[in-house]
Amino acid sequence: MNDTGHVSVLLEESVAALAINPDGTYLDGTFGRGGHSKAILGALSSKGRLIAVDKDPAAEASAKSFADDSRFEFMAGSFADLPASVSDGALDGILLDLGVSSPQLDNADRGFGFRDDGPLDMRMDTRSGVTAADWIAVASEAQIAEVIKTYGEERFARRMASAIVKVRAETPICRTKQLASIVAEANPRWEPNKHPATRAFQAIRIYINRELEDLELALDPMVAKLAPRGRLVVISFHSLEDRIVKRFMRNQARGEQLPRRVPVIDSDTGKTLNLVGKAVKPSSSEVERNPRSRSAIMRIAERR
Repeated sequence: MNDTGHVSVLLEESVAALAINPDGTYLDGTFGRGGHSKAILGALSSKGRLIAVDKDPAAEASAKSFADDSRFEFMAGSFADLPASVSDGALDGILLDLGVSSPQLDNADRGFGFRDDGPLDMRMDTRSGVTAADWIAVASEAQIAEVIKTYGEERFARRMASAIVKVRAETPICRTKQLASIVAEANPRWEPNKHPATRAFQAIRIYINRELEDLELALDPMVAKLAPRGRLVVISFHSLEDRIVKRFMRNQARGEQLPRRVPVIDSDTGKTLNLVGKAVKPSSSEVERNPRSRSAIMRIAERR
């Protein structure tokens, strides 16, 4: 745990998965509160370099604690917008730790959770974009249902959307506990030990921040930035994220499927990655220490 209260998931496993070259150049595409960045810097020599990226202004403020380290550079923005200063083949490793951090979830003013009441914001970048409250105020019932169903995999999405639209006709929905109560009342059945509004909140957050779109946009360019034998390490917390990563890595490892006995070399088939090991999940002891890690899954691939 660092001084922000954030616990980096699969910390030792992810840094080991990068197979760090002490003199190499690495990208932490989701700086968060710097747990993974600190560990990566600890494995680098004076010649090494780490570029960290995050769209959250709070993450940018946290990155100032690394300002005295000449090996470290922070860039504000989404990992989907790779730094122009990084040329193709320049990186020895890329780490993505997807989803939201504990400080984001625990700060009621950010609007990601509903344990404590707060404004219904949900933006990772609070300097731009539409808040969840603004979107809920204007989105159609069909659109709300589609978002909750698609990004939350919620089977009662239509009921929830109908309830939201009914309430907003009478009063604005602008607080987290208010939305959680509306959604919970519309949910007749939910998983044990999980709040009935969890999937809906997750879905709206993913939609507001374009999380899956950013991930899909980023993967191809990231592979191009990797040097031969450079590692791509991705930690996902949601089945939709993991599905995207798993499919991408598998397809890049397979390349174009050609008829058998066609005399081609690997470079002609479009193979760009080799899969490294099996998917990694947190140990039982890590889950016990940090219950939020229980859904994490890490996948590793290496540039050919």
